[in-house]
Amino acid sequence: MASKSKSKKSKRSLKIQNIVATTSLGKDVPLTKLAKTIANTEYNPEQFPGLVLRIKEPKSAVLVFSSGNLVCTGTKSIAQVKLVIQQVIKTLKKINVKITEKPKITVQNIVASGNIDMDLNLNFLALGLENTEYEPEQFPGLVYKLIEPNATFLLFSNGKLVCTGTKNNQQLNDSMEQLIKTLKEANSTK
Repeated sequence: MASKSKSKKSKRSLKIQNIVATTSLGKDVPLTKLAKTIANTEYNPEQFPGLVLRIKEPKSAVLVFSSGNLVCTGTKSIAQVKLVIQQVIKTLKKINVKITEKPKITVQNIVASGNIDMDLNLNFLALGLENTEYEPEQFPGLVYKLIEPNATFLLFSNGKLVCTGTKNNQQLNDSMEQLIKTLKEANSTK
């Protein structure tokens, strides 16, 4: 019974740090006009074809492409992604680009950090688990890739971790459960 409560505690300690989401506005955007009119933008088409639009609240950055495609980064929830996209649409209205259809948002990646409340022997895990990379001379963390659900973990010996590659909360929770199950199995074979 104690292991079950530990698993739940571990899930609660997972915190989303960044969501990368994409959408299409369905209209072309004049990036040069946007850059000249709106503050908080960076646009250098010789180096990169997109314009960076910085949003103050919630703090995020949006890549805006002339095709009307957007990439939103820096948010910590889907609700924040929606707010940011709405702010971009309001901003575009100022340069007479009117978006009439509600954009469909697609989450590309969730980055979360947390703690599994276990000390980890990374050398042992690197030898015992498949799909790991561990170069302690170069970096103190072990990279562990889960296949199903698709997620990549960066594990540290003190039990702290970073998870990337999931696209929703269910995948994030499932990958965390799978990780804990795998680590417990590995520890029981010591």
